[in-house]
Amino acid sequence: MGLLEGKKLLITGVLTDGSIAFHVARLAQEEGATVVLTSFGRQFRLTQAIARRLPAPAEVVQLDVTDAEDLAALADRVREAGLDSLDGVVHSIGFAPQSVMGGNFLAGEWDDVATALHVSAYSLKSLAVAAQPLLSRGASIVGLTFDASFAWPVYDWMGVAKAAFESTARYLARDLGPSGVRVNLVSAGPIRTTAAKSIPGFETMEGGWPERAPLGWDVSNPEPTARAVAALLSDWFPATTAEIVHVDGGVHAMGL
Repeated sequence: MGLLEGKKLLITGVLTDGSIAFHVARLAQEEGATVVLTSFGRQFRLTQAIARRLPAPAEVVQLDVTDAEDLAALADRVREAGLDSLDGVVHSIGFAPQSVMGGNFLAGEWDDVATALHVSAYSLKSLAVAAQPLLSRGASIVGLTFDASFAWPVYDWMGVAKAAFESTARYLARDLGPSGVRVNLVSAGPIRTTAAKSIPGFETMEGGWPERAPLGWDVSNPEPTARAVAALLSDWFPATTAEIVHVDGGVHAMGL
């Protein structure tokens, strides 16, 4: 029996077959889960095409996490896609305009900062609330973060958004816990996904990471991160919530 046998999962953020979310969906299916993906706009057909590379067919439903109508319709759309309940939700969503990254922290304007916070932090609450009517007792919400304990080079306002994201997860864990819903995050080391490569100067963040990591680190391999997400979606962490699991080769614990 697979780790996620019989689980019904909603996974956001599948854009290419290099996306962490794609590998989460692949592992989840291999471990026995039924998966529905989300996408929107011009990305929708791309997600549908990438979904065909999964081990099993996966429906794709419309969801822009900043659109109130999409959020209100999410539960019905997931039902139409064949899932009458959800045992897990994966938040793999993040965006900040380039004007507030790449060394532009002091120059960041509120409208662009607000976009980063809305898409990258507030959306965790929005997604959780939209999925709440379908969440079974014991369900697991897992989000992806990049350690917000530090001021990283070039990350700037996205780093602030990730700090808000991590705090949002703690409050969600508090408020959804009485319903038996767990909320946890995986803090991954730098991985060369499409989203990462859109960060101006991303190479300065990944530079030296493999040498600093006690276990080493492969910036081209999303598999370890995807495995951690799959584990948190499973029943093997029944009393764990509001946690951040680091999958970074150990860098987070090392001094300079």
